[in-house]
Amino acid sequence: MLEPKNAVSARFDRQIQTEDKAQSTGGCLSRWGTLVSIDSVCDLQDFRRFMIMSTCQSYIPREYDEDETIYPERPSDKGTMYVEAEDKETTGQLREIRFTRISNVLGIIYNSKSGRTQLKWRHLKGRIGRLSGEASPNTLVNLFASHALPESYAIAASQHAEKKDEDEKPSINEAFADT
Repeated sequence: MLEPKNAVSARFDRQIQTEDKAQSTGGCLSRWGTLVSIDSVCDLQDFRRFMIMSTCQSYIPREYDEDETIYPERPSDKGTMYVEAEDKETTGQLREIRFTRISNVLGIIYNSKSGRTQLKWRHLKGRIGRLSGEASPNTLVNLFASHALPESYAIAASQHAEKKDEDEKPSINEAFADT
Protein backbone atom coordinates (compact mmCIF):
# COMPACT_ATOMS: atom_id res chain seq x y z
CA MET A 1 0.00 0.00 0.00
CA LEU A 2 1.43 3.36 -1.04
CA GLU A 3 1.25 6.25 1.37
CA PRO A 4 0.97 9.86 0.24
CA LYS A 5 4.30 11.69 0.29
CA ASN A 6 3.27 13.87 3.26
CA ALA A 7 2.31 10.82 5.33
CA VAL A 8 5.69 9.19 4.66
CA SER A 9 7.64 12.32 5.59
CA ALA A 10 5.49 12.86 8.70
CA ARG A 11 6.17 9.28 9.80
CA PHE A 12 9.91 9.76 9.13
CA ASP A 13 9.93 13.01 11.15
CA ARG A 14 8.33 11.26 14.14
CA GLN A 15 11.01 8.57 14.01
CA ILE A 16 13.77 11.16 13.97
CA GLN A 17 12.22 13.01 16.91
CA THR A 18 12.02 9.76 18.87
CA GLU A 19 15.69 9.03 18.20
CA ASP A 20 16.77 12.57 19.13
CA LYS A 21 14.69 12.47 22.30
CA ALA A 22 16.20 9.10 23.27
CA GLN A 23 19.71 10.44 22.83
CA SER A 24 19.01 13.66 24.72
CA THR A 25 17.19 12.08 27.67
CA GLY A 26 19.64 9.25 28.13
CA GLY A 27 16.87 6.71 27.52
CA CYS A 28 17.57 3.42 25.85
CA LEU A 29 16.65 3.36 22.18
CA SER A 30 15.04 0.11 21.15
CA ARG A 31 13.53 -1.00 17.89
CA TRP A 32 10.15 0.30 19.06
CA GLY A 33 11.25 3.66 20.45
CA THR A 34 12.48 5.14 23.66
CA LEU A 35 12.54 3.40 27.02
CA VAL A 36 13.02 5.57 30.06
CA SER A 37 14.63 4.41 33.28
CA ILE A 38 12.49 5.12 36.34
CA ASP A 39 13.71 5.47 39.91
CA SER A 40 11.32 7.42 42.12
CA VAL A 41 9.14 7.25 45.20
CA CYS A 42 5.47 6.60 44.65
CA ASP A 43 2.25 6.39 46.67
CA LEU A 44 0.70 2.92 46.63
CA GLN A 45 -2.77 4.18 45.62
CA ASP A 46 -1.30 6.15 42.72
CA PHE A 47 0.44 3.00 41.47
CA ARG A 48 -2.81 1.06 41.88
CA ARG A 49 -4.54 3.75 39.77
CA PHE A 50 -1.78 3.36 37.15
CA MET A 51 -2.33 -0.41 37.02
CA ILE A 52 -6.07 0.07 36.49
CA MET A 53 -5.58 2.79 33.87
CA SER A 54 -3.12 0.62 31.96
CA THR A 55 -5.15 -2.58 31.92
CA CYS A 56 -8.83 -2.57 32.85
CA GLN A 57 -10.18 0.96 33.25
CA SER A 58 -12.90 0.43 30.64
CA TYR A 59 -14.44 -2.61 32.31
CA ILE A 60 -13.50 -2.69 36.00
CA PRO A 61 -16.68 -2.88 38.13
CA ARG A 62 -17.32 0.38 40.00
CA GLU A 63 -17.24 -1.33 43.41
CA TYR A 64 -13.77 -2.76 42.66
CA ASP A 65 -12.54 0.60 41.35
CA GLU A 66 -13.70 2.43 44.48
CA ASP A 67 -12.35 -0.18 46.92
CA GLU A 68 -8.69 0.73 47.57
CA THR A 69 -7.94 -2.79 48.82
CA ILE A 70 -8.73 -4.46 45.47
CA TYR A 71 -5.91 -4.73 42.93
CA PRO A 72 -5.83 -6.13 39.40
CA GLU A 73 -3.50 -9.07 38.73
CA ARG A 74 -2.82 -11.10 35.61
CA PRO A 75 -0.75 -14.14 34.69
CA SER A 76 2.77 -13.88 33.32
CA ASP A 77 1.82 -15.09 29.83
CA LYS A 78 -0.33 -11.94 29.42
CA GLY A 79 2.21 -9.52 30.95
CA THR A 80 2.80 -10.00 34.66
CA MET A 81 0.87 -7.98 37.20
CA TYR A 82 1.53 -9.50 40.59
CA VAL A 83 0.97 -8.05 44.05
CA GLU A 84 3.07 -9.45 46.88
CA ALA A 85 1.17 -9.02 50.15
CA GLU A 86 0.68 -10.47 53.60
CA ASP A 87 -2.89 -11.53 52.78
CA LYS A 88 -4.71 -11.99 49.44
CA GLU A 89 -8.20 -13.10 48.45
CA THR A 90 -9.50 -13.34 44.87
CA THR A 91 -12.82 -11.50 44.55
CA GLY A 92 -13.52 -12.01 40.85
CA GLN A 93 -12.17 -12.22 37.32
CA LEU A 94 -13.03 -10.37 34.12
CA ARG A 95 -11.23 -11.24 30.89
CA GLU A 96 -7.58 -11.93 31.78
CA ILE A 97 -7.65 -9.71 34.90
CA ARG A 98 -8.11 -11.28 38.33
CA PHE A 99 -9.27 -8.85 41.03
CA THR A 100 -7.74 -9.54 44.42
CA ARG A 101 -8.43 -8.05 47.84
CA ILE A 102 -5.05 -7.24 49.36
CA SER A 103 -3.85 -6.30 52.83
CA ASN A 104 -0.36 -5.00 53.64
CA VAL A 105 1.24 -4.72 50.21
CA LEU A 106 4.95 -5.52 50.20
CA GLY A 107 5.65 -5.13 46.51
CA ILE A 108 4.16 -5.08 43.02
CA ILE A 109 5.59 -6.34 39.74
CA TYR A 110 4.17 -4.82 36.56
CA ASN A 111 5.24 -5.98 33.09
CA SER A 112 3.34 -4.78 30.04
CA LYS A 113 1.86 -7.24 27.54
CA SER A 114 4.52 -6.23 25.00
CA GLY A 115 7.25 -6.83 27.57
CA ARG A 116 8.79 -3.40 26.96
CA THR A 117 7.73 -1.91 30.30
CA GLN A 118 9.06 -3.58 33.42
CA LEU A 119 8.33 -1.84 36.71
CA LYS A 120 8.63 -2.78 40.37
CA TRP A 121 7.10 -1.04 43.36
CA ARG A 122 8.66 -1.94 46.73
CA HIS A 123 7.21 -0.85 50.08
CA LEU A 124 9.29 1.68 52.04
CA LYS A 125 7.08 3.17 54.76
CA GLY A 126 3.33 3.57 55.15
CA ARG A 127 1.82 3.91 51.67
CA ILE A 128 5.08 5.05 50.08
CA GLY A 129 7.28 2.79 47.98
CA ARG A 130 10.17 2.91 45.55
CA LEU A 131 9.19 2.67 41.87
CA SER A 132 11.95 1.45 39.57
CA GLY A 133 12.40 -0.10 36.15
CA GLU A 134 12.01 0.87 32.50
CA ALA A 135 8.92 2.39 30.92
CA SER A 136 7.71 2.94 27.36
CA PRO A 137 6.26 6.29 26.27
CA ASN A 138 2.69 5.00 26.64
CA THR A 139 3.44 3.81 30.16
CA LEU A 140 4.93 7.20 31.02
CA VAL A 141 1.68 8.87 29.97
CA ASN A 142 -0.26 6.60 32.33
CA LEU A 143 2.26 7.08 35.15
CA PHE A 144 1.91 10.87 34.90
CA ALA A 145 -1.90 10.73 34.50
CA SER A 146 -2.26 8.55 37.60
CA HIS A 147 0.18 10.77 39.55
CA ALA A 148 2.43 7.76 40.19
CA LEU A 149 5.16 9.99 38.76
CA PRO A 150 4.90 13.72 39.49
CA GLU A 151 5.36 16.35 36.77
CA SER A 152 8.49 17.49 38.60
CA TYR A 153 10.05 14.13 37.69
CA ALA A 154 9.65 14.90 33.97
CA ILE A 155 10.88 18.47 34.40
CA ALA A 156 13.94 17.33 36.36
CA ALA A 157 14.72 14.67 33.75
CA SER A 158 14.51 17.17 30.88
CA GLN A 159 16.68 19.71 32.74
CA HIS A 160 19.24 16.97 33.42
CA ALA A 161 19.19 16.03 29.72
CA GLU A 162 19.65 19.67 28.63
CA LYS A 163 22.59 20.09 31.03
CA LYS A 164 24.12 16.86 29.72
CA ASP A 165 23.76 18.11 26.12
CA GLU A 166 25.43 21.42 27.03
CA ASP A 167 28.32 19.60 28.70
CA GLU A 168 28.87 17.43 25.62
CA LYS A 169 28.82 20.28 23.06
CA PRO A 170 32.31 21.46 22.13
CA SER A 171 33.05 25.14 22.50
CA ILE A 172 33.72 27.26 19.40
CA ASN A 173 37.43 27.22 20.19
CA GLU A 174 37.44 23.42 20.45
CA ALA A 175 35.45 23.05 17.23
CA PHE A 176 37.96 25.07 15.21
CA ALA A 177 41.12 23.92 17.01
CA ASP A 178 42.36 21.93 13.98
CA THR A 179 41.91 24.73 11.45
